[in-house]
Amino acid sequence: MTENLSLPVDVKLMNLLASSLFVVFGVLLAAELAGWATRRPLFALHAIAVSGELTHNNAVTVRANVAPHLTGTFFSIDLEQSRLAFESLPWVRRAVLRREFPNRLKVVLQEHRAVAYWGLDGESRLVNNFGEVFEANVGEVEQESLPRLNGPDGQAPQVLAMYRSLRASFEEKEMAIEQLELTGHGSWRARLEDGALVELGDGAPPELLARAQRFLETLTQVTTRYGRKPDALETADLRHEDGYAIRLRGVTTLAANMQKK
Repeated sequence: MTENLSLPVDVKLMNLLASSLFVVFGVLLAAELAGWATRRPLFALHAIAVSGELTHNNAVTVRANVAPHLTGTFFSIDLEQSRLAFESLPWVRRAVLRREFPNRLKVVLQEHRAVAYWGLDGESRLVNNFGEVFEANVGEVEQESLPRLNGPDGQAPQVLAMYRSLRASFEEKEMAIEQLELTGHGSWRARLEDGALVELGDGAPPELLARAQRFLETLTQVTTRYGRKPDALETADLRHEDGYAIRLRGVTTLAANMQKK
C-alpha cells in the first residue's frame, strides 16, 4: 500500500494564492457585471407614482419640483436623500418611498393638517394636528378661522393639548378661545373670541382644568348679580386660592376669597 505524500509547503501556498485570486476575480467580475446592468436604460427611473391625501399639492407639480433633484437608477437612487427632497415641499409632512421593479418609484405623501397658528400675531407659522410647528403659505389654510397658540420653543404639543382640553368646556358656555399662550414662566392665559382675557395661572393640567371649570360654572351667576351677561366679561383672573376676580364692562367685582397663590 502506497502512502500519500504531503504536498510541499510552497505548492500549498501557490494553490491557496491561486484560489484567492480566483475568488477576487470572480467578485470583481460580478461587481462589474452588476454595475453594467444597473446602468442599462431599462433600470433608469421612468415613472414616479405619487399618492396620498393631497390637498395643497398634486402629483404633477410634486413630480415637476422633485424630479430634478433625484439622481441614480432603480438600484442606485438614494432613498433617504430622495425622501428629504419630497419632504422639503410646502405642506408635506412625511414621504414614504418604495422602489417598484424595474424602473418605477412609488411615493406616498402625508400633508400637514393645520389646526392652529403658532407664535405672536402676524407670524405665519402653523401647528399641525400632531402638535408640530411648520411653515407654509397661510393663505392656503382651508379653515376660515384658526386659534393662535404661543409658547416657548418645543412646547407646541403641550400648548395644543391644553387648548384641546379647555376648548370643550368653554364652547359649552358659548365662549370660544381665540388665543392660548404659555408664558416663559409657566403661566397660561387665554384670549376669548370676544376679546376677553382669562388668566389661568400655572399648575398641572388637571388643576388648570378644574380652575377653568369652576369659573365657567359660576360666571353666569356672578354676572347676573350686576345685570350683565357673560359676554360682558373683560378680564378674569383665576390665579386665586378659592375663587377668581373678574372685570365686567362698566362693573368691577371680586368673586370668592382672593388669596393669590
